[in-house]
Amino acid sequence: MEGKLYLIKEGEISLKGGNRNLFEKQLRHNIKNKLRPFHSDITKQKGRLYALIDEKADDEMIIKVLSTTPGITGFARAYQAEKNIDAIKDKAKEILKLSDFRNGESFRVTVKREDKSFPLSSHDVSCILADAVFSLFPDMTVDLKHPEHTLTCEIRNDVYLYTSEEKGEGGLPYATAGKGVLLLSGGIDSPVAGYMMAKRGMKLDAIYFHAYPYTSEMALEKVKTLAAIIAPYLGGLRLFVVPFTEGQIHIRDNGYEEEATLMFRASMMQTAERIAKANGASAIVTGEALSQVASQTLDAMNFTDSMTDLIVLRPLVGMDKEEITERAIRIGSYETSILPYEDCCVVFSPKHPVTRPVKEVARRHFDALDMNPIIEEAVRNTKVYSFDPMGKEITDEAD
Repeated sequence: MEGKLYLIKEGEISLKGGNRNLFEKQLRHNIKNKLRPFHSDITKQKGRLYALIDEKADDEMIIKVLSTTPGITGFARAYQAEKNIDAIKDKAKEILKLSDFRNGESFRVTVKREDKSFPLSSHDVSCILADAVFSLFPDMTVDLKHPEHTLTCEIRNDVYLYTSEEKGEGGLPYATAGKGVLLLSGGIDSPVAGYMMAKRGMKLDAIYFHAYPYTSEMALEKVKTLAAIIAPYLGGLRLFVVPFTEGQIHIRDNGYEEEATLMFRASMMQTAERIAKANGASAIVTGEALSQVASQTLDAMNFTDSMTDLIVLRPLVGMDKEEITERAIRIGSYETSILPYEDCCVVFSPKHPVTRPVKEVARRHFDALDMNPIIEEAVRNTKVYSFDPMGKEITDEAD
């Protein structure tokens, strides 16, 4: 097969010992699934995957696929050479002409000689390839510590050369650590929480609680956009939109005002548990960070955790807002998250929320609300939106 060759570096997968093949198999599946519109062939050697991708595939699309796939620490457009030094030097000159190497800038050559039977040492190959650089760019300088450019040669079963490397997400391939449901709001935190669990190998569905007309359709569109943004990190995503206006009003009219947020969080947990169990998920993921708001104190989280027998994961629990915001900016969700469309949590928030609830007392108050019929009705009327592995919404027309 003719095509574009990409060398893919694994990170944490290489530490998995006897389970390594399972993780590599899943990573290959994840990459091929995202490249589905184009033919691709993925092979492996020690610590590397090699993806040969249809020439018709756009380079920017390939970079997006690989840069948003957990389990990859780095990748590069690579070129093969015959396993002799003359062929290696000729191939180096060929790709250097296509590179962004420029006179007056600095470079280094990195040689990784995995095949120890190759007759020349890494140092010898480095010197020869440096001469190849100077033959094309005589005014470049060598800088081994902080070069502006790097020419890399890997001598394995075959020889691979590349001049630029993109950074990957690292972590583990999604769908290697079970499945959960993400409580996705329109804020900064929850998309980051979903992204972080994807990096730990979890596959996720997302759940959004919509209280129309108290929250607008623009708020829903905002959440759908956030779902589309994080979908590539998860290999696709289903968004369950739960209509919860009746539940919010019932809590407001029949509960204690200062406990309104706490009661809503309890309802969210019980609703999420129903959806999770119906869809093969065994964990609930939230964007909570300890003491960030009134409902995220230890006492409050202890109470909401008691509403479900599923494990509740909070990947942001020890992070501050600045750290979370930095990650939101990096994954591209921040600008959408700060759009001024409030979700139902904000709209129904009390002025003076309780911060240190007594679990037993709060549980009695929640039971008195008799939320089960409302929750069951909300689950029955839940609407599901689906996003493909590249974040495009899957519509009936597309199906």
